[in-house]
Amino acid sequence: MEDDVFLKEFYSFVFKKLGFAADILEDGDLFSQKLKSEKYDLILMDLSLKNTHLDGKKVDGVILSRLVKEDDALKHIPIVLVTAHLVDYHSKHLFHESLADDYIIKPISDVHIFIDKINSIIDKPK
Repeated sequence: MEDDVFLKEFYSFVFKKLGFAADILEDGDLFSQKLKSEKYDLILMDLSLKNTHLDGKKVDGVILSRLVKEDDALKHIPIVLVTAHLVDYHSKHLFHESLADDYIIKPISDVHIFIDKINSIIDKPK
């Protein structure tokens, strides 16, 4: 889930190069529908989604992550928050509140570190 145009393009390029299929979304309703109908190995979740709604209500990455992690059928999917704001107490609290498995700080300045982190999360035994 990402609402930044540049990062959408970046993710699309990187995951295509790695041979992964990727749905890059910002629509909360579509996200919910796809989670019910498709199999996912990983969710990258922007923490601050500016224009994302689910069932007519504005939602952010914390809310969407919790919805996934509190659903018995989906909670096995690792979630990685992507945020520029995980350096203070408030942001660390949001990370814990989201129930996400890990996080990546933006800007993503080294694509190799990003890829290594993603690969290590996907390769972890579930």
